[in-house]
Amino acid sequence: MAATRSSPSGAPSPTGAVSGDRRATVRTVAGSVRPGRRTKLLVKHLVPGDIALIDHLDIDRVSAEELIAAGTVAVLNCSPSSGGSYPNLGPQLLVEAGIVLVDLPDGSLFGAVSDGDPLTIRPAAADEGRASAEIVRKGVVLARGEVLDLERVCAETEARRKEVGDALERFAHNTIEHMREERELLTGRIALPRFATDFRDRSTLVVVRGVGHQHDLRALRPFIRDMRPVIVAVDGGADALLEEGLTPNMIVGDMDSAGEAALRCGAELVVHSYPDGRAPGRHRLEEMGLAFKLVPAPGTSQDVAMLIAAEKGARLIVSVGSQFNLVEFLDRNRKGMSSTFLTRLRIGEILVDAKGVSRLYQPRPGLTPLLVVIAAGLIAMVAVVGLTPALRDVAELLWLKLQTLFGG
Repeated sequence: MAATRSSPSGAPSPTGAVSGDRRATVRTVAGSVRPGRRTKLLVKHLVPGDIALIDHLDIDRVSAEELIAAGTVAVLNCSPSSGGSYPNLGPQLLVEAGIVLVDLPDGSLFGAVSDGDPLTIRPAAADEGRASAEIVRKGVVLARGEVLDLERVCAETEARRKEVGDALERFAHNTIEHMREERELLTGRIALPRFATDFRDRSTLVVVRGVGHQHDLRALRPFIRDMRPVIVAVDGGADALLEEGLTPNMIVGDMDSAGEAALRCGAELVVHSYPDGRAPGRHRLEEMGLAFKLVPAPGTSQDVAMLIAAEKGARLIVSVGSQFNLVEFLDRNRKGMSSTFLTRLRIGEILVDAKGVSRLYQPRPGLTPLLVVIAAGLIAMVAVVGLTPALRDVAELLWLKLQTLFGG
């Protein structure tokens, strides 16, 4: 049964509706709860009006955008939505979108609710001057948490921006510390199997489900149409491609966030494993009966995808949805960028960002404009002949000759 709540007039409203003044610190919302400790997997199962129960330290921008796109009315987070280590933008995006964001003290709510349970989030007495909310099911209070309002989130984000120098120092230290472990990315000691996908002298798109990937893919439509590049998806990037009506030629990753439809789309599957040979993703593909290649390598799946394209002779590598600044790297929970730095150092000038390609690439004129011009010319010629007696006589004479020539 769908959950309902009472509006100020006393009439019930649908699941997921929001009561009270939208400017109030705490609002009452009701909806069906969808629990999932991994946000990137949970968003695939959300429908408008749902309440998302997650366990996500430092909600990143991509996850926030996906929660907003899914129509979520509230997010219950069992970890701090902003841990204070860097200015993550996820909480601010959620609150600005009108989504109620509540930080819970622990993960006990996961054991107290089941998928689809109707929940109500309602105001509770303020705790140490901060807005609080109660999580209620059928009149029983299951948990209590802290509501993150817009004023507080913006203030904390601004404070983190002022401290970003400390985050940069830690990031740089970890980058240098791990470069020795991942130097194989630069020295070329990674053994690659033979692939069915042909990269030789072709442009390649490496698609990650990252910031702005939908916009980039749409902007690259003329490039994809004219150049017909090899399309390599990194894990969840395969689903992003299918959503845009594109099919990847290859999928690289640990296969934890690519949907079954994407894995069965006919793309060549490449499982990225740890250097010691452990490959969690291979078990899923074996259970599905799908063939795959295994590539043991340090670094991220995104780095491996780019190295595959470069080593197999790609003429140009266009990166879609990749991280290109400190906040984006921290948003992806990266402690350093050693593998990314080494990969880009090795690939060099053939790697470009999708935004650069979309701005510089001049699309070739399609067939439609040419046909329109030809049709317009024919119409104009017919009109001139029809309105000029001398030309009309010439046209009739030509027509008779044609009939005689073809035996008409």
